[in-house]
Amino acid sequence: MNPKSRFPDSGENDLPRELVDLAKAIATLPDSCQKDMEVVYARVVDSVKRRRRILALVQEALAQLRLDIKYLMFDLEVTRKERDELRERLE
Repeated sequence: MNPKSRFPDSGENDLPRELVDLAKAIATLPDSCQKDMEVVYARVVDSVKRRRRILALVQEALAQLRLDIKYLMFDLEVTRKERDELRERLE
């Protein structure tokens, strides 16, 4: 495993620093251990990336929900004003 080519420090892959350090530590292991650890490491990296994608989707959904609530609150306020104006006209 070559940590520089697969796990750059530049943040291009957005992995936590601890995972990058772990990749470097795995690279120093003997070949027999290294191959087993690479498989497990790859699963952890996939899990971290999947969780980040899910978190981004949830954050986007929450932002959209907040915007929808603002529109609904505005619409409710306008509807109440229209109702009150119509009541005044009828009286």
